[in-house]
Amino acid sequence: MERVSLFDKLYLEFGGKLRFDNHASRVLPGFQVDTKIKMLKALGDDLEIIHCISAKDIERRKIRRDFGLTYEDQILRDISDLGEVGIDVSAVVINRFSGELSALKFKQRLENRGIRVFMGYEIPNYLEDINLVVSDKGYGKSDWVPTEKKIVVVTAPGPNSGKMSFAMSQVYHDRKRGIMSGFAKFETFPIWDLPVEHPVNVAYEAATADLGDFNCVDPWHQKAYQEDSTNYNRDVENFAIMERIIEKLVPKGDPMAKIKSPTDMGVNMANQGITDDEAIQDASRQEILRRYYQYKREFVEGSTTYDTMERMEKIMERVGVKLEDRKVATAANNAMELSKKTKSKGSNGWYSGAAIEIWVDEKPVIVTGKRSPILHSESAALLNAVKILAGVPDEIDVLSPIIIESITKLKTSMGSIDVSLDVREVLDALAVSGVFNPNATECLDELPELKNCEWHSTHIMEPGCEKPLKELGLNITTDAIIPRINTS
Repeated sequence: MERVSLFDKLYLEFGGKLRFDNHASRVLPGFQVDTKIKMLKALGDDLEIIHCISAKDIERRKIRRDFGLTYEDQILRDISDLGEVGIDVSAVVINRFSGELSALKFKQRLENRGIRVFMGYEIPNYLEDINLVVSDKGYGKSDWVPTEKKIVVVTAPGPNSGKMSFAMSQVYHDRKRGIMSGFAKFETFPIWDLPVEHPVNVAYEAATADLGDFNCVDPWHQKAYQEDSTNYNRDVENFAIMERIIEKLVPKGDPMAKIKSPTDMGVNMANQGITDDEAIQDASRQEILRRYYQYKREFVEGSTTYDTMERMEKIMERVGVKLEDRKVATAANNAMELSKKTKSKGSNGWYSGAAIEIWVDEKPVIVTGKRSPILHSESAALLNAVKILAGVPDEIDVLSPIIIESITKLKTSMGSIDVSLDVREVLDALAVSGVFNPNATECLDELPELKNCEWHSTHIMEPGCEKPLKELGLNITTDAIIPRINTS
């Protein structure tokens, strides 16, 4: 609020996700996924939100992994989610636009819903030709977005969406119109007053390893104040543009002229909220492992490169973690090997394993499942876990054989080769069984306890398993083995 009071209008870039900041909640235990929403509400009514998206991400249909949505679908969901908590999105800005048809179609899709859309155009030699960037042919070429509120929060479905570029463009337009606007960043990561190599900051590098982001000591801040602070390469690179804007448009004595470094732009004090640094470091190392598996899957699916995998291996070395430190991954692979030894393969002929870490009497317990002719390995692990949480003995069946038979018969009649029940089908069967089986009802009641539990599958999961597991809030990883029929 002190920063807001210095300007006619403040563009406040928010890093990470607004309503469901799962990364922050994983590496900062105690940080709630909706903490940022509570913060925004505390700022009062004089606030509006602008959503940014890159035309390049629309073109390649970039996916936000935690929800499995493309960036454009994620924006529509964000608009709906924010509306539910009483916060309206003022407009959407499509950045780095250079004529992409997919971006124009998305623009039409938004406008059909009554959402204002503006375009930010691709600027050649963005980091090299600063005079072009800070001119009518650079920032001045992009659409000016009329805003009504004093605080304009700039957000996006993911990194590299052009938030800072949009905010700088707005400051350029505003200043030429006589509006004394300013800029600030609320970036949760990296945490500027923790060392570059602190695991929570290294976890940020892991989260953006596919972009090649890296942390560094802010050279601008060190030069201005002779103090070390942690920032990341893109802000350090972009600050030359900020400095040029200040030189060209900002008079001496203006509050914006006091910004001497990327660190000066920030308004985040997350370090002051850390009460248990050891817990933060442990959580960050586990997040780095999760990111490794995420990129491994993307590599198998062809959506990231070998460079990303090499970068992740170096990041893991820096914080001293190994693959065996993810205990659910080891357990899932052991379950698959056991299924091979016992010839327990699924109805489609392949072997797989899954594992989940649950908490019983405040102690971690790892539960596994392997594929069988009746159940996917994920379905077996899920059932085993909720039975333990509900106190249902292992020998007691909670799914009615009649219901299983009916689902299997239906899948066969529809031409399915794999008639083993996936997670969605097991949940449906559990719900129906609960009508006449109290043990099934007790298992259903325990499903919320799976939220934030660790999960690993040996194979790339089918949608009928992965989607409901994500909806239950599990932290999912996979070895990303592509299922192959094994007749041995």
